[in-house]
Amino acid sequence: MTRLSLSTCKTLPYDPAFVDIGIVHLGVGAFHRAHQADYTDAVLAKGDKRWAILGASLRAPDTRDALKDQDWLYTLAQSDEQGERCRVIAALRGVLVAPENPQALIEAMCLPSVKIVSLTVTEKGYCHDPATGALNDQHPDILHDLGHPDTPRSAPSFLVEAIRARKARGLPPFTVLCCDNLPANGRTVAKVVTRLAALRSPDLGQYVAEHIAFPATMVDRIVPATTDADRARITKATGLEDQWPVVTEAFTDWVIEDNFPQGRPDWAARFVTDIAPFETMKLRLLNGAHSSMSYLGYLAGHETIADCMKDESLAHFVSHLMNMEVTSTLAVPPGTDVSAYKQALLTRFRNPGLRHRTWQIAMDGSQKLPQRLLGTIRDRLKAGAPIEALALGVAAWMRYVTGVDEKGGAIELRDPLKDELRAKTDAAGLDAARIASALLSIKKIFGSDLPADPRFTTAVTAALDSLIRHGSQQTYENFRSTHP
Repeated sequence: MTRLSLSTCKTLPYDPAFVDIGIVHLGVGAFHRAHQADYTDAVLAKGDKRWAILGASLRAPDTRDALKDQDWLYTLAQSDEQGERCRVIAALRGVLVAPENPQALIEAMCLPSVKIVSLTVTEKGYCHDPATGALNDQHPDILHDLGHPDTPRSAPSFLVEAIRARKARGLPPFTVLCCDNLPANGRTVAKVVTRLAALRSPDLGQYVAEHIAFPATMVDRIVPATTDADRARITKATGLEDQWPVVTEAFTDWVIEDNFPQGRPDWAARFVTDIAPFETMKLRLLNGAHSSMSYLGYLAGHETIADCMKDESLAHFVSHLMNMEVTSTLAVPPGTDVSAYKQALLTRFRNPGLRHRTWQIAMDGSQKLPQRLLGTIRDRLKAGAPIEALALGVAAWMRYVTGVDEKGGAIELRDPLKDELRAKTDAAGLDAARIASALLSIKKIFGSDLPADPRFTTAVTAALDSLIRHGSQQTYENFRSTHP
């Protein structure tokens, strides 16, 4: 089979040899390649050649190794009820592997043509406290980076060192564009980076505060991990072997605060002055439902989100969560059709073409809970409103992080707090009250307010007790019978 490359692909709408690197992207994983790179590819295809992307992996060489021999091309496969459509993306013009040569990445961010440094490094990549948004200055990577600023490990430290280097060379500062699911992501990353810069030097901290733009964003597209079956299917459909295609849904959305002092591509995004309502709606409806469904579904034996939605009782729980508990906490701009958005979410969740694994969504739950579920819970408690569905989502996470499934098998837990979570749950045994008390004591997740509120602790403990005693499926079936 012929390998995808510039010499074999005859469908590109522009010549990637004649573009300039305008964006350096940290965290060049599947989501970035299915979302921001897709938007940027469309800009390049329209003739604005200033915005090609140089990607960087902060951990592993997998993406670089897969795409290098393909001249950095890859196939984007989009599916909906009409089927799957494939096209080749050429916006990515290289991938650096930071641990192999940190200085090369810093130099890339210092290219005069670079106007934007964007990030999809997941919530845990910012080395912050998810409950407060503050930099965790005791994080091992941050401690290393403060001692070795020329060879950083963390995304915030790469940003700070590149900002310092550009300033020293008299180059204008780039814009930092966070595309991760952080609450108020622009302000959160600004807080983290400014604090880290100040730890390096008060003058550098002041420079970041005064001169670096951190526009907020809301990104929305479901991107499952690519499987060997996806590779085989896409190779057959296109006639070209692709080592790392990306599969996604046809739906895509991107809302951006329009704050780019050095300019930006003319992305087909929604540019607004206030991102917060859109961000909150997406985090609480889509991501909150996804996380709750991933834990409950995994425990019940459902491999994918589409499988979860085939389970009528679990689908009912998701609808109840969105309609009866989340919607009341949203304050959206006039004209925003929340009902249509929720209906579209349910359709997207049911998409059989996306094998979005519950285990994949369940990763890094300690970093995701605060913005996906806990903020909603705080608002509901403040209003004196019920939180049964939200509490069940939190309890399902607690049951999941015990590391043992309902059949006694091991759960492969991936979380930056894995050791702490397992130590606490192992010591508690399968006792709901002890597990809940132990996990709620982790302030970096739950803060100090929620563990002190008996309305929250009672609801979560009761839900966890049901999950332990009766199992996930029976628990959400019981929920459906009591919440028709």
